[in-house]
Amino acid sequence: MLGANIVTDLHPADRGKAGTFAGATCFNGNLYCPATPEALFEVEPLPKSASSEEIEDHDEKTAELSRYKLVRASKDDADGYHRVSCPALDGKIRCPLHPESMALSFDRPEVLSAPEHPPTCCMQATVTVPPTVNAKTRQKHDYPSKAHRISYGRRTGVERSNSRIRDPATTDISRGWCRLMGLAPMSLFLACGLVVANLAVIDAFEERQADNARRALLGKPLRTRKRRRKTLADLAGANAPPAEVEVDPMAETA
Repeated sequence: MLGANIVTDLHPADRGKAGTFAGATCFNGNLYCPATPEALFEVEPLPKSASSEEIEDHDEKTAELSRYKLVRASKDDADGYHRVSCPALDGKIRCPLHPESMALSFDRPEVLSAPEHPPTCCMQATVTVPPTVNAKTRQKHDYPSKAHRISYGRRTGVERSNSRIRDPATTDISRGWCRLMGLAPMSLFLACGLVVANLAVIDAFEERQADNARRALLGKPLRTRKRRRKTLADLAGANAPPAEVEVDPMAETA
């Protein structure tokens, strides 16, 4: 309603394929070519402990998957309908059903087994998509692509800034913090509070950088943040009550 494009993490129950529309596969909020390799549909979000090699491999797979996504040919109209076209018509993949796409360079994926009976999304130039298709999972960036991961990561910074300016030990914008009334003065005071919070973050960062440079000159190891080495499941298992041991009464008699 307000024109906002959300960026959110999909619940595991909402991930994966969710049927088809006009022959195209509904997957994680988007429509994909029916000839999309099944291996690309198995891409899962990256874990927090992913290595640089795993991140690079993941980004390559999601970029490859985006080539098979149907391309938007129009914006949403007043009723939420929009039109999409085949990725081969947009020059993203090579497909024998569209001979003109076979003249593209070989750095684009090629459909090796085209559908014997092409569905509507392959035969028509564009397909009208109603707002009910992928209504729950549709969002601004492809999930779980690199662009989505970077955009969703900004949420941590936003929540940290929000908690910092509400902290009674710092800015404290709790009820009654400002005696002025009206949108203009409240916005001005809030902007000043955010400036103070950002300056504190910058000062802390510069202090850490200077300390790291000093320790590097002295040959000392750099300070690293302490990370939890045990998962919550491990901690729950360690603190679980001891299991009851069944005692054989005959053994006690003997």
